[in-house]
Amino acid sequence: MALPEDAHIGSVSLTVRDLDRSIAFYRDGLGFRVLTETAVEAALSADGVRTLVELHERADAVLRPRRCTGLFHFAILVPTRAALGRSLRHLTDEGWPLTGVADHLVSEALYLSDPDGLGIEIYGDRPRETWTRVGGQVMMATDPLDLESVANEPGAERSWTGLDAATVIGHVHLHVASLVDAERLYCGVVGFEPTMRTYPGALFVAAGGYHHHLGVNTWMGEGAPAPPGHAVGLRWFSVYARELPAAEVVDDATRTVVSLGPG
Repeated sequence: MALPEDAHIGSVSLTVRDLDRSIAFYRDGLGFRVLTETAVEAALSADGVRTLVELHERADAVLRPRRCTGLFHFAILVPTRAALGRSLRHLTDEGWPLTGVADHLVSEALYLSDPDGLGIEIYGDRPRETWTRVGGQVMMATDPLDLESVANEPGAERSWTGLDAATVIGHVHLHVASLVDAERLYCGVVGFEPTMRTYPGALFVAAGGYHHHLGVNTWMGEGAPAPPGHAVGLRWFSVYARELPAAEVVDDATRTVVSLGPG
């Protein structure tokens, strides 16, 4: 059964090693607001109401080996190109290094890592009517991004006040051991639909005709399981829709829990 048309990623939950350090980065670097905070947990928001990122401290957490299944990156979707430009300007002013940039045809993206090395994408979508579809697939690429154009987008020069209130979590991208098994879970069980299969070593899936709510790849090879005990990385992500029966699916291969429920 396919997910409803309005299904989308709701939030992500992350394990970090130093909560204060991570809060400082997500608040001062990325522009989130802190909704709630305890000694070991924090909830972060863009609009001051809905949690988009949960941080959970495990001081004994180990770094995840590079060739390991788990989080590749999670993606913060800003509502306008001007908002993307403001994030770019702010990160540059703060001296936080980008690990990459890309024009994906359907979107423009900035890549960086948090203090624990967790991958983050900040991106803005191009209008959906400009996306190219061939044979039922959304065409995406990894082309050079015109950073100067993004930084000089009208409105990008406005003073930084944090993330726009309309910011959401746009997608999650995982490194998995098997594309076949991942498709069986996320399409066959969860209900996403494939949107692009032609990118080597990757599969992109979504609900409602979006370019992708979830990406999975085997670019690191088959990948070893996450280390025993606790490692920094993704604890779970949620998928929301207005009408969705409550359910929970646990993917042992990626150590990801997908929480399904109304929201």
